[in-house]
Amino acid sequence: MTTQNNRSGYGGVAEACTVVLFGASGDLAKRKVIPAMYDLAIHKALGPRYGIIGFARTPMTDESFRSTVGDAAKTISEVGPIDPKQWSDFAANLYYSAGDYGKPESYAELAKRLKELSEQKNLGGNRLFYISTPPEVYPDIVEQLGKAGLNKPASADSWVRIIIEKPFGRDLASAEDLNHKVLSVFDEKQVYRIDHYLGKDTVQNLLVLRFGNGIFEPLWNRNYVDHVQITAGETLGVERRGGFYETTGALRDMIQSHVLQLTSLVAVEPPASFEATAVRNEKLKVLQSIRPFNPEMMAHSVVRGQYAAGKIGDKDVPGYRQEQGVDPHSRTETFVAAKVLIDNWRWAGVPFYLRTGKRLAKRSTQIVIEFRCAPHMVFRDKGIEPNRLILNIQPDEGISISFGAKRPGTEMNIGNVTMKFSYQEGFGEPPRSAYATLLNDCVRGDATLFDSGDNVEAAWALIDPILDLWGAMKSASVPQYASGSWGPAESDALIERDGRRWHNPQ
Repeated sequence: MTTQNNRSGYGGVAEACTVVLFGASGDLAKRKVIPAMYDLAIHKALGPRYGIIGFARTPMTDESFRSTVGDAAKTISEVGPIDPKQWSDFAANLYYSAGDYGKPESYAELAKRLKELSEQKNLGGNRLFYISTPPEVYPDIVEQLGKAGLNKPASADSWVRIIIEKPFGRDLASAEDLNHKVLSVFDEKQVYRIDHYLGKDTVQNLLVLRFGNGIFEPLWNRNYVDHVQITAGETLGVERRGGFYETTGALRDMIQSHVLQLTSLVAVEPPASFEATAVRNEKLKVLQSIRPFNPEMMAHSVVRGQYAAGKIGDKDVPGYRQEQGVDPHSRTETFVAAKVLIDNWRWAGVPFYLRTGKRLAKRSTQIVIEFRCAPHMVFRDKGIEPNRLILNIQPDEGISISFGAKRPGTEMNIGNVTMKFSYQEGFGEPPRSAYATLLNDCVRGDATLFDSGDNVEAAWALIDPILDLWGAMKSASVPQYASGSWGPAESDALIERDGRRWHNPQ
């Protein structure tokens, strides 16, 4: 399949600004956020002038901060090889401010640094705060920014925005509380709740595929779609984050955020325009239309699991309960599968099967739209499989569609064939960093791909009953699955009782 190489790079013009990165000494900042800023800078998409201030508890000078993140960036493949000259130019705009997240004096020093940097570089007073810290300090940072007056624009012509990483709360009550605290300091239009999945080209292409192509939109409903599958699989275990994962689990970590985001984009109605309020409102309608889980539904519509020892490739790996920092009797889920029903006109009766897990057979995130069979099966004995439209989100971003075709020869033998489109092959470049895409949107003031407070709370409202039920089942065992498999047998039973089967990524 061929395409025209028409890639335009990042979106419109970004204004000069200062970015303050809270948690700058952390893993996420060094692996993802700072490399994304570098990528934007070398593509002239971070603004004509910019400054980046790292803020964390770890004592560092400007020079040691530049050296530390430079060493980390050299190991990042997402932005490709680091050009020494380009990195040197970028690093000259990196600064560091050590401080305590809860102490006013740290923010007084930060305010002084911001003022000096803005005047020195002519940044116009524009400020972007990026919170990349453990969630427990989110409220402290927001509160102290407000007390220091850093939440207000410096002038009528400047702006202040804040990016907050997931997890945004750990249940509905905590999400509502965090939203209240954030919105007591910042206006909603200033707040960008980030989910990096929404920065991936294939995720954004869902809307283009549906609403920009006349051949798909007429089929995107209960009359033609049999069911939808969304799989977000990882081969990694919890690595050295066992202690963190014990308090989180796959339902909070993946279903509430990434997987429900993908679900809402698959199911969304056409927005009035491709702008933040219109898109967010339609996504919210989807989440509010999902049938709430009650105990009776959960008995046959939700499955959890926990990885046991097994093999990933040729490597023997331990089970979850043998990981460092994990309770030997842990009941924390590393796998979730669920059947979701959307009670609206478009999707009535069409099940959405969702699953996510660690230590699965393949690292892959994909969406499978399986269409209904032809109403009169002339070739019913010829082995025709249902038509499927598959969107590969990661690692190889692309789209494929399968259909039946006659094999060469005199006999009427039918084979199932697939047409594939690859972003890298089609457009001649690897996909952009999702973080870079979203950062660029934020500095341009485009909140379309970020979550609103209502959307976050609606997702937690769906998940809360499951968390409550599992929390009450103190003696219930958690099904085990071998590392390197596609999850517990109960996951297969969930979909097979409906006469369907999982489409495992190849």
